[in-house]
Amino acid sequence: MAIRNQLKLLFTAGSLITAALANPINQNQKSLADDDDDTPLPLVIWHGLGDNYAAEGLHEVGALAEAVNPGTLVYFIRMDDTASRDQSATFFGNVTEQIAKACADIAAHPILSTAPAIDALGFSQGGQFLRGYVERCNSPPVRSLVTFGSQHNGISAFRECGASDWVCKGAMALLRGNAWSSLAQSRLVPAQYYRDPAQYDKYLEYSNFLADINNERAFKKEKYKENIVKLENLVLYMFEDDTTVVPKETAWFEEVNGTEVTPLRARKMYSEDWIGLRELDRKGGLQFRTAPGEHMRLEEKLLNETFAEFFGPLKLGGKKASRPATLGDGDL
Repeated sequence: MAIRNQLKLLFTAGSLITAALANPINQNQKSLADDDDDTPLPLVIWHGLGDNYAAEGLHEVGALAEAVNPGTLVYFIRMDDTASRDQSATFFGNVTEQIAKACADIAAHPILSTAPAIDALGFSQGGQFLRGYVERCNSPPVRSLVTFGSQHNGISAFRECGASDWVCKGAMALLRGNAWSSLAQSRLVPAQYYRDPAQYDKYLEYSNFLADINNERAFKKEKYKENIVKLENLVLYMFEDDTTVVPKETAWFEEVNGTEVTPLRARKMYSEDWIGLRELDRKGGLQFRTAPGEHMRLEEKLLNETFAEFFGPLKLGGKKASRPATLGDGDL
């Protein structure tokens, strides 16, 4: 059955839920060495907390991307080839090691490694992890990075778990015990992007991941800034009614302290350009967008428009006029 405009892709706590089966992604990608080639750049997707690389809904998103830009090779980042273990790794693991694995896997991929560039799509925590890829390795380089509901400025509260989600409950119990312990910062994924303004000194001292990629410590890593500036687009989607991610404004790098919200452009990390956001903004590459509804509830129309605008062939520069796409025999 054709997928119509009315169908929505529902994401719950980072998981995509759809009724339709995913179309297979075209793996017969031709060489991308020629800048004039009209073959779309490969698209790398990193899923969110509680999801896994083999999830049906995630592959449905890949099919949508291929429908908008036919010929797109879609690669789903995974920490393990077993779906259940990949899902567990969204809760338990060292984020620094996970990003290093993603860097190595992408660099070793026979097609991705030979592409002149790739595009990247991050859902929830997968967004800041892909930004970590850009800052720390970026080989092959990312042209456009699009993130939905990502925790770029961290979280100040931990999520609620489903009644039967024992993996989540176990992780959250340990987190609430001591988020700054060496165990939490080396083994519990959400702890590594926990950032409570009331405990900022502890965050700077103990954070395994976020304080580093946000260049918040005294020593600034110039490589991080250089790699962010190389992006053509960094597209930050915030969900208007997000209650899963606290605060929701973290998706835009905003600082929230109680009821006080400081926009990115009013923050020191922007004025002093710690990771290159100001320079990227000045060349028109920093995009602040909103998505309606709760965390990770996405409509096909918004996804299609995003794929058309920021992804596709290298020669189009990642900025195209939106155009209709088809999947199967129906319009999306």
